Amino acid sequence: MKDFINEDFLLQGEIARKLYHEHSEGLPIIDYHCHLSPGAIAEDRRFEDLGQLWLEGDHYKWRAMRANGIDEQYITGSETSFRQKYDRWAETVPMTMRNPLYAWTHLELKRVFGISRILNTESAPQIWEECSALLQQPGYSARGLMKRFNVEVICTTDDPIDNLEHHRSLKKEGFEIKVLPTWRPDKAMAPEDPEKYRDYLKRLGEASGISITNFVSLIEALRNRHSYFADAGCLLSDHGIEQFYSDEYTETEADIILKKVLSGKKLDHDEISKFKSAMLYELAVMDSERGWTQQFHYGAIRNNNSRMFAQLGPDTGYDSMGDFTVARKLSGLLDRLDSRGRLAKTIIYNLNPRDNELIATMIGNYQDGSVPGKIQFGAGWWFLDQETGMINQMNALSLMGLLSRFVGMLTDSRSFISYPRHEYFRRILCNMVGEDIEAGKLPESELATIGTMIENISYNNARDYFGF
Repeated sequence: MKDFINEDFLLQGEIARKLYHEHSEGLPIIDYHCHLSPGAIAEDRRFEDLGQLWLEGDHYKWRAMRANGIDEQYITGSETSFRQKYDRWAETVPMTMRNPLYAWTHLELKRVFGISRILNTESAPQIWEECSALLQQPGYSARGLMKRFNVEVICTTDDPIDNLEHHRSLKKEGFEIKVLPTWRPDKAMAPEDPEKYRDYLKRLGEASGISITNFVSLIEALRNRHSYFADAGCLLSDHGIEQFYSDEYTETEADIILKKVLSGKKLDHDEISKFKSAMLYELAVMDSERGWTQQFHYGAIRNNNSRMFAQLGPDTGYDSMGDFTVARKLSGLLDRLDSRGRLAKTIIYNLNPRDNELIATMIGNYQDGSVPGKIQFGAGWWFLDQETGMINQMNALSLMGLLSRFVGMLTDSRSFISYPRHEYFRRILCNMVGEDIEAGKLPESELATIGTMIENISYNNARDYFGF
């Protein structure tokens, strides 16, 4: 009997195996959107044990453990050890069959530690000892793990007020993997809580050296930091938004709204929408002027569980898909930018799969021939970065656009051992295309051309599109 994670994992036919092993398997990784800590890379962090490496901050696993009836003290509790948490994770893993966590867990064991055994309560003690021992060896630090997976570039996620000291030190040191910042200005366009927003603008003003008293000075401060990010090698922006905004507004109206917030008054729904519309446009103009790529991750309802949000804060596993109205606002934003010659390269990631065809058709409206695949339908994100979600996204893109110009996978992860998700994606891609050839939907005589397409989606398209 073959190991679960074997050389042909997820590859159902001979052509799929040929495509993966000959055209995708050995290519470098460009992780153009992740949440890794640049500080951990700069200091080359070492992990004490497998529990710390696996369970510190991984809300995917936390959600599964809660669903399995594990008490919160063994998930995020400060009074329990990572060994205790690991043991509860080992109890949970057999319950995750058909969840991508089952495959990811065993891919990580195999690719990082060379362990083929299935993780369960019986195997957990030995796997703990073997992995924790290896983590003390050279090559298992933060940088060593990145090198192990042939990572070429990563783009972290950074706030405009960040000083980017770690990115600069890594560049000065000459670290062979490019660690680039990504501009994430979400807090700069979130006036819903006037007190928090005023505090943030104060810090933005300090970082930029510009006193923010009106809309013009706010944009000036952001432009100052945008330039600072560019000097540090930034080539991408990213927005984590519930929905798109494209209300009609004037600069005077935006100024009045901002001054209302600065005075401590709460905004109504229409004022918030108008202000966000102004901010999205101005930020997009900055990206266009610098030739950056802008990314939009939309559709999440965050922090649904108010009790646990008060206890643990954000990004702890209490977010879900939203069902926002998308098409008209998205079209309005893209059209406003395109009609004024301000539309940058753009990647749109939806969280609700009902929007797959919507996005696949929308991006076609704004392709202009200047760049292959200028407007991209982003890879399956968050709850969709699993086999069904990836296949549905690629099918929609294939049927209504050009799969061949797709920039491929990213981790969107806080973990230094999540890179097998790129392998997972590449295997799914190769199996999907291989099955089409086997079924006569694509010509086997064009296998060389198809192989090149697989190479492009796996690596080349991202390299060329972002200009790394």
